[in-house]
Amino acid sequence: MSEPTPALPDDLAAALRFDAQGLVAAIAQQHDSGEVLMLAWMNRAALAETLATGQVCYFSRSRGGLWRKGETSGQVQRLVELRVDCDGDAVLLRVAQSGVACHTGHQSCFYRAVHRGALVEIAAPLIAPEVLYPPAD
Repeated sequence: MSEPTPALPDDLAAALRFDAQGLVAAIAQQHDSGEVLMLAWMNRAALAETLATGQVCYFSRSRGGLWRKGETSGQVQRLVELRVDCDGDAVLLRVAQSGVACHTGHQSCFYRAVHRGALVEIAAPLIAPEVLYPPAD
Protein backbone atom coordinates (compact mmCIF):
# COMPACT_ATOMS: atom_id res chain seq x y z
CA MET A 1 0.00 0.00 0.00
CA SER A 2 1.42 3.40 -1.00
CA GLU A 3 1.61 6.37 1.32
CA PRO A 4 -0.96 9.12 0.76
CA THR A 5 0.21 12.14 -1.21
CA PRO A 6 0.73 15.10 1.11
CA ALA A 7 -1.62 18.03 0.52
CA LEU A 8 -0.53 21.50 -0.49
CA PRO A 9 -0.96 24.22 2.11
CA ASP A 10 -4.33 25.90 1.52
CA ASP A 11 -2.84 29.34 0.89
CA LEU A 12 -0.41 27.97 -1.69
CA ALA A 13 -3.10 25.93 -3.45
CA ALA A 14 -5.30 29.04 -3.64
CA ALA A 15 -2.45 31.16 -5.05
CA LEU A 16 -1.58 28.79 -7.90
CA ARG A 17 -3.22 28.70 -11.32
CA PHE A 18 -2.58 25.29 -12.87
CA ASP A 19 -2.99 24.93 -16.64
CA ALA A 20 -5.50 22.60 -18.36
CA GLN A 21 -3.12 19.65 -17.77
CA GLY A 22 -2.88 20.48 -14.06
CA LEU A 23 0.66 21.85 -14.37
CA VAL A 24 2.52 24.99 -13.37
CA ALA A 25 5.89 26.12 -14.77
CA ALA A 26 8.78 25.68 -12.34
CA ILE A 27 12.04 27.59 -12.73
CA ALA A 28 15.00 26.23 -10.75
CA GLN A 29 17.57 28.80 -9.66
CA GLN A 30 20.79 28.21 -7.72
CA HIS A 31 20.05 29.91 -4.41
CA ASP A 32 23.50 31.42 -3.76
CA SER A 33 24.61 32.48 -7.25
CA GLY A 34 21.25 33.32 -8.81
CA GLU A 35 22.06 31.23 -11.90
CA VAL A 36 18.94 29.95 -13.65
CA LEU A 37 19.39 26.19 -13.92
CA MET A 38 16.33 24.84 -15.69
CA LEU A 39 12.63 25.05 -16.44
CA ALA A 40 10.35 22.11 -15.77
CA TRP A 41 6.75 21.45 -14.76
CA MET A 42 5.07 20.57 -11.49
CA ASN A 43 1.65 19.25 -10.64
CA ARG A 44 0.04 19.29 -7.19
CA ALA A 45 1.66 15.98 -6.21
CA ALA A 46 5.15 17.15 -7.26
CA LEU A 47 4.76 20.38 -5.32
CA ALA A 48 3.45 18.59 -2.25
CA GLU A 49 6.26 16.02 -2.32
CA THR A 50 8.87 18.75 -2.77
CA LEU A 51 7.55 20.67 0.23
CA ALA A 52 7.23 17.52 2.34
CA THR A 53 10.71 16.12 1.60
CA GLY A 54 12.82 19.14 0.70
CA GLN A 55 14.05 17.30 -2.40
CA VAL A 56 12.73 18.75 -5.66
CA CYS A 57 10.27 16.62 -7.58
CA TYR A 58 8.84 17.56 -10.98
CA PHE A 59 6.17 16.17 -13.28
CA SER A 60 7.59 14.66 -16.47
CA ARG A 61 5.27 15.42 -19.37
CA SER A 62 7.05 12.89 -21.61
CA ARG A 63 6.77 10.07 -19.06
CA GLY A 64 3.43 11.17 -17.62
CA GLY A 65 4.53 10.85 -14.01
CA LEU A 66 6.58 12.25 -11.16
CA TRP A 67 10.26 12.86 -11.83
CA ARG A 68 12.40 13.07 -8.74
CA LYS A 69 15.37 15.22 -9.77
CA GLY A 70 18.56 13.21 -9.40
CA GLU A 71 16.82 9.85 -8.95
CA THR A 72 18.89 8.34 -11.78
CA SER A 73 21.83 10.74 -12.09
CA GLY A 74 22.41 11.61 -8.45
CA GLN A 75 22.28 15.32 -9.36
CA VAL A 76 19.64 16.24 -6.78
CA GLN A 77 18.14 19.62 -5.96
CA ARG A 78 17.46 20.53 -2.32
CA LEU A 79 14.75 23.14 -1.93
CA VAL A 80 15.89 26.29 -0.15
CA GLU A 81 12.85 28.46 -0.91
CA LEU A 82 9.74 28.29 -3.08
CA ARG A 83 8.35 31.51 -4.54
CA VAL A 84 5.13 32.07 -6.49
CA ASP A 85 4.89 34.66 -9.28
CA CYS A 86 2.27 37.42 -9.34
CA ASP A 87 -0.10 35.51 -11.66
CA GLY A 88 0.27 32.20 -9.84
CA ASP A 89 1.14 30.39 -13.06
CA ALA A 90 4.82 29.83 -12.28
CA VAL A 91 6.97 28.99 -9.29
CA LEU A 92 10.59 29.83 -8.64
CA LEU A 93 12.49 27.09 -6.85
CA ARG A 94 15.59 28.45 -5.16
CA VAL A 95 17.67 25.30 -4.81
CA ALA A 96 21.00 23.91 -3.71
CA GLN A 97 22.02 21.92 -6.78
CA SER A 98 24.21 18.88 -6.28
CA GLY A 99 26.30 18.45 -9.43
CA VAL A 100 24.93 19.59 -12.77
CA ALA A 101 21.30 20.46 -13.46
CA CYS A 102 21.11 19.57 -17.17
CA HIS A 103 20.86 16.06 -18.60
CA THR A 104 23.45 17.14 -21.21
CA GLY A 105 26.09 17.47 -18.48
CA HIS A 106 25.99 21.28 -18.39
CA GLN A 107 25.61 23.15 -15.11
CA SER A 108 22.52 24.90 -16.50
CA CYS A 109 20.07 23.98 -19.26
CA PHE A 110 20.64 27.52 -20.56
CA TYR A 111 24.12 26.92 -21.98
CA ARG A 112 23.42 28.40 -25.45
CA ALA A 113 22.96 32.04 -26.45
CA VAL A 114 22.45 34.04 -29.60
CA HIS A 115 25.58 36.04 -30.38
CA ARG A 116 25.74 38.07 -33.61
CA GLY A 117 22.69 36.29 -34.94
CA ALA A 118 23.96 32.75 -34.36
CA LEU A 119 23.21 30.25 -31.62
CA VAL A 120 26.46 29.41 -29.83
CA GLU A 121 27.42 27.29 -26.84
CA ILE A 122 28.55 29.60 -24.05
CA ALA A 123 29.41 26.94 -21.46
CA ALA A 124 31.04 23.55 -21.85
CA PRO A 125 29.56 20.41 -20.28
CA LEU A 126 31.03 19.56 -16.90
CA ILE A 127 30.28 15.85 -17.16
CA ALA A 128 29.51 13.49 -20.05
CA PRO A 129 25.82 12.53 -20.34
CA GLU A 130 26.73 8.84 -20.50
CA VAL A 131 28.36 9.19 -17.08
CA LEU A 132 25.16 10.72 -15.69
CA TYR A 133 22.94 8.12 -17.35
CA PRO A 134 24.92 4.94 -17.98
CA PRO A 135 23.31 2.44 -20.36
CA ALA A 136 21.36 -0.37 -18.69
CA ASP A 137 23.04 -3.76 -18.77
